[in-house]
Amino acid sequence: MYEYAVIWEWLSFAARWLHVITAIAWIGSSFYFIALDLGLNRTIPGPADGEEWQVHGGGFYHIQKYLVAPENLPEHLTWFKWESYATWLSGFALLAIVYWAGAEFYMIDPEKADLAIWQAILISAASLALGWAVYDGLCKSPLGDRPTLMMLALFAVIVAMSWGYNQVFTGRAALLHLGAFTATIMSANVFMIIIPNQKIVVADLKAGRVPDAKYGKIAKLRSTHNNYLTLPVIFLMLSNHYPLAFGTEHAWLIAALVFLMGVTIRHYFNSLHARSGNPHWTWGATAAIFVGIMWLSSEPPLSAAAEAAEAPAYLEPVIASEGFEEVRDIVLGRCSMCHAAEPFYGPFRWAPKGVRLDTDIEIARHAREIYLQSGLSHAMPPGNVSWMEEAEREKIVAWFRSL
Repeated sequence: MYEYAVIWEWLSFAARWLHVITAIAWIGSSFYFIALDLGLNRTIPGPADGEEWQVHGGGFYHIQKYLVAPENLPEHLTWFKWESYATWLSGFALLAIVYWAGAEFYMIDPEKADLAIWQAILISAASLALGWAVYDGLCKSPLGDRPTLMMLALFAVIVAMSWGYNQVFTGRAALLHLGAFTATIMSANVFMIIIPNQKIVVADLKAGRVPDAKYGKIAKLRSTHNNYLTLPVIFLMLSNHYPLAFGTEHAWLIAALVFLMGVTIRHYFNSLHARSGNPHWTWGATAAIFVGIMWLSSEPPLSAAAEAAEAPAYLEPVIASEGFEEVRDIVLGRCSMCHAAEPFYGPFRWAPKGVRLDTDIEIARHAREIYLQSGLSHAMPPGNVSWMEEAEREKIVAWFRSL
């Protein structure tokens, strides 16, 4: 079991590292092309829709954009697609490693919905597919020709999903799934719409046909949606480290407000890149929304109010295991001053990362983390502020390896 814990932890780390790397590549290229498109000089005569001179890394770049395509298509084209695909695939792998494999710890909240593991995984997977189907249907409806109404409809769907996820999953899993739900829409836009439309244009050019401009228009609309959804997705992916975001009664509303904040931030930069003004009001709007989020987060975490009457069946062997009582005393003495419903040490109002270690059930639930953080490594307590002794760490290791 202990070898499994170490291997699984490193798999999680590797998947997270890959996810961050690919996300940087995808988001970076997305932001660059949106800024480039908005900032093109369209007053220069010629067949191009616009052009831009840029300097970077000691070199000069002359970039031209064609609304449909140039008369003569070059042999080599650079496609920007694998950044998106790799980001989604690595994110899906991370979702499976952390939340599906650890569903009983990170995804299922019996106080909300007493789901079997397979039921939780099925809801998780089905919701991602449902998100794309609903969004794509809205885009292909008459709303697709009315961008503002389309964005409002999409926001309504996101709010509904935020509320829905919070009815069945833990707060941490709910916000993470909302991020995965949105990221699936974004990546599917690239895979199902943007790249196929571009391939149609390329095929028409190679066949000597005049490409239909509608394909570029559709692709640009989806790309614009991705541009406005990016920042909220990043927030949601980071939220699992901050229980103030996911551990309160209003977590679903906090997530919804984050999408509004993402719109105000992107509107400022998009306006700046388009040289259409400097909308300083967006700073005030963003700050006001952020203050509202902080106020909503002041409600106590749900986990502080709910106490399980008895241990779930899968935790009973852990609590009954030899050495548990001794490890429990160590954890209560060295860790629970911070990791408690009401911490009494340090600057914490609530347990760091929402992890409580003040009851038998919570200690058993977090057995692997205790082993990795305080037994196998010296990550916890931070700076060894509670003076955990080496002999105590060895007891934690011996206990977990005996499970």
